[in-house]
Amino acid sequence: MEKILFVDDVQAILEGYKRVLHNEFQVDVALGGEEGLRTIAQRGPFAVVISDMRMPGMNGVEFLSAVKSRAPESVRMMLTGNAEIEAAMNAVNEGNIFRFLTKPCPKESLIKAVNAGLLQHGLIVAEKELLEKTLHGSMHAITEILSIANPAAFGRSARLERYVRFLVRALKIPPDWRYEIAALLSQLGCVTLHPETIEAVNAGRKLSEEEQERYDKHPAVALDLLSHIPRMQSVAWIILQQLGSVCAGESADTDGDVVKTGASLLRVALKYDLLLSRGESHDEAVSQLLMTSMGLELEAAKVLKDFKPAPSSMMTRMCDVSALTAGMILEEDIFAKNGMLAVRKGEEVTTVLALRLNTFWHHGVVAGDVRVSVATSEDAND
Repeated sequence: MEKILFVDDVQAILEGYKRVLHNEFQVDVALGGEEGLRTIAQRGPFAVVISDMRMPGMNGVEFLSAVKSRAPESVRMMLTGNAEIEAAMNAVNEGNIFRFLTKPCPKESLIKAVNAGLLQHGLIVAEKELLEKTLHGSMHAITEILSIANPAAFGRSARLERYVRFLVRALKIPPDWRYEIAALLSQLGCVTLHPETIEAVNAGRKLSEEEQERYDKHPAVALDLLSHIPRMQSVAWIILQQLGSVCAGESADTDGDVVKTGASLLRVALKYDLLLSRGESHDEAVSQLLMTSMGLELEAAKVLKDFKPAPSSMMTRMCDVSALTAGMILEEDIFAKNGMLAVRKGEEVTTVLALRLNTFWHHGVVAGDVRVSVATSEDAND
């Protein structure tokens, strides 16, 4: 059952809401705006938040404006007296509330309004889920296609997404689709780099001054590609800061807190992956991160100790390159006959990758068996 929150500065009125509506809805109450915000943080999310207009300290408009920022999916309503209608209308026009109700509000009218709010909340959540799943699926398709051109760079994207997903859960950070999308698209700017440059970075070899300058610019290339796409500005700013210090971003379209958090998570994930690609073990990589990290990055490094680089129970076997299937994890690099890297060790085989390698096999580009791991139980990180 979806939860409803009533906020008022009179305890007797709040008790009245609970008494009248407890058979209809799951009702929580908070005494005043400050307690209302604490309740949302501690016991949310709430489908509908209903606030009185006139409250000391923080009035209804101020409170619901704060709710809009902190819990944008909650449908916001206001109870007002006749003398407060103008202020309530201004709140409606500013987008802070879904509708307002005049006091005293009969039980039937209140129930009808809450049901309308619940319906609106359902529409908001459904639209958000559809958008995020569509966007996520589209970005996955793009990175898989790009991995054909530059497997060393884009093979990392799926791993970074997995690390970031784990960190968000382990650190109990409020979920936000932008964290994983930023990880997935973090190597987008590498389309401008030669695969040998990426291989040198992965191996820890020193780049020439010109190569280093080009590599350092790849996050800015991604920013330029993504910043003009609706809803992707924050993602672009997270990606920009994967190699440098964390800042909120300079665009009015970005969410500063999400950018700071996402940039920190991505930086830790990238450092961890680079250490693994250079031959460090999981424990060695985490130990180095603990010695060099600060703030949220240090907290992320601490929880990475519990990350399982591979599924919890694996069966390792040899498999012909032409017979690879989705879900397998490569335990060694796959090289083309001319010596170029085709796929890096540690990458999870996707349907697109399996088809690509099968095509390479048919044309004689790659051949032979490769060691793979196959999960025999659910991944402990997921």
